[in-house]
Amino acid sequence: MPVIDLPLDELKTYRGRSPKPVDFDAYWERALAEMRAVKPDVRLEKAGFQTSFATCYELTFTGVRGARISAKYIRPKTVDSGRAVIDFHGYSINNGDWTPKLGYAAEGVSYIAMDVRGQGGKSEDTGGVKGPTLRGQIIRGLDDHEDNLLFRHIFLDAAQLAGILLDDAQFGIDELMATGWSQGGGLTFACAALEPRITRLASVYPFLTDYRRVWEMDLDVGAYEELRRFFRSFDPLHEREEAIFTRLGYIDVQHLAERIRGNTLMATGLIDTICPPSTQFAAYNRIQSAKELVVYPDFEHENLPGLPDRIFQFLTAP
Repeated sequence: MPVIDLPLDELKTYRGRSPKPVDFDAYWERALAEMRAVKPDVRLEKAGFQTSFATCYELTFTGVRGARISAKYIRPKTVDSGRAVIDFHGYSINNGDWTPKLGYAAEGVSYIAMDVRGQGGKSEDTGGVKGPTLRGQIIRGLDDHEDNLLFRHIFLDAAQLAGILLDDAQFGIDELMATGWSQGGGLTFACAALEPRITRLASVYPFLTDYRRVWEMDLDVGAYEELRRFFRSFDPLHEREEAIFTRLGYIDVQHLAERIRGNTLMATGLIDTICPPSTQFAAYNRIQSAKELVVYPDFEHENLPGLPDRIFQFLTAP
């Protein structure tokens, strides 16, 4: 078996390298308080795309710092189970087309796909931070106050959307689940941590975890390359290394994972050089609720055969 990381036995006990800020819990309680103070102004408009068995809507709401967040919402017309799945997309892209999302609606499960603010879809990035904005969202706000880290706002968007779906009677949702691949996998963990009413979650090779480990493995060259660019431009001698990785700890999914209460499925490829396996295990190993791991020994950051079907069955099981 090819090896790019720790042996599997060691991965199963690995708990991360990136430091956790001492005020981490207070940080997120303050963030959640800001989120709850926002008037979301939820709007639903029928989409141009429609089907005979489900109604498709464009859903928008106001998130923290005034950004309008957009999502696709598919609601079954006939069998409505009161269950729903939120889907989160990969880094820099968008929530995709309607057609691949229809399977859940056919099963009687509502489906919601959020556009991440400032990436390839319709959700806004309202900006307004000091420091570099040239490239990358992980480092957005890193030289500003920690409350201005962009991924703080993105994690809150995910949690706020989940809360809206559960609390707003027009959606009729009494059980909410979450799923996503890569960045979507990281947001699935973050969403379930910040909105613990999520009952099931399926995360595939999650991004946004254990940043120092990525750098130490010399793999900050793909999805994480903005870390290297930040150091090269703003701290070439690594004089602020500990402070920088500690600040990144506020938006490190591994430190949120202990809050997850839902039944968890995580899948990973052991030769993933985009999101190294150890970084994924750093989060998974901190989850204290019921969980299951699916390992693809010979696969990278790519399609994992059979997994979409397995996730569908996991999320739609009685």
